[in-house]
Amino acid sequence: MFGTSTEIPGLAPDLIVPHMAGWTPTARLADIHLATLLDAAGARWNAQPHAAAALAWKAYTYWLTLPAVLGWASARRVPLLTASNAVMHFDDPRPLITLGMHPDTEIAVLPSDPLAASGHPNVRVVPDEAALLTEFRRSVFDEHLGPLLDALHTTVRLGKRPLLGSLASGIAYGILRSADAVPGLPGSSEENIDALTGALGIRDLIELHPGPAGALELRRKTCCLAFTLPTPKVCPGCCIKTA
Repeated sequence: MFGTSTEIPGLAPDLIVPHMAGWTPTARLADIHLATLLDAAGARWNAQPHAAAALAWKAYTYWLTLPAVLGWASARRVPLLTASNAVMHFDDPRPLITLGMHPDTEIAVLPSDPLAASGHPNVRVVPDEAALLTEFRRSVFDEHLGPLLDALHTTVRLGKRPLLGSLASGIAYGILRSADAVPGLPGSSEENIDALTGALGIRDLIELHPGPAGALELRRKTCCLAFTLPTPKVCPGCCIKTA
C-alpha cells in the first residue's frame, strides 16, 4: 500500500510498525521528548542549542515527510502522518531518530486509484488532487509539524522562517532524489515540488534552477545553521554559498 519494501535509514522497515513495544507516538515530541531530540542532536553534531535545534528539525522533517512526498510523487497516495499516527524511537543514532507508522495509519488516494475500490479500512478516498494536497497539509503540518514548530520556537527562540526553509528543501530533495532513482514518475519534479511546498505555503523559501545536463538544482533562501558547527559545513544550495 505504501510503496516500499526496502529498509531506509531513518524509517522503519516497510514503514508500518506492527508491534508498538519500544516505539512512542511522535505527539510526545512537542512535550516530554523534545529535550531528548535536542540533546541527541547536540551530541551528534557537537552543536550549540540553536544549531542543534535547527539540524534536528531538518533531519526530522526530512524523514517524516519522505513517505508522503514519495507517495505523492510515485502514485498520488499520501499516508496521513499525524503526530498520533507517526511513531519514533532513538535507538539508532545514525539517522538521529527513526520514524514509522502505526498500523492504523490511513492513506489518502484518488478515486482512480485501485485502492479506492479495495474496501480497506485504512484507505480514505478524496475527490481530486487538490483534496489530496489538503490532506497532506492537514496531517503533516496542521496536526504534526505545526505544534512541533511552535514548541521549538518557544524552547530555543529559533526563527520559524529558517525552520520552514529546511522543511521546503527536504521536500524538494526527496522529490529530486526519487526522480534520479525512479524514472517516469508522474508529473515533472518541478511540478511535484511546487504542489507539495505550495500546499504548505512554503514554496517561496526555495528556488529551482537548471544545473549541469539540465538537472534541477535547489537553492535555499534560508540556512540550517550547519556553518556554525565546530567543523563548519555549507550545504549545497545554501543561501550563504550562493549569495
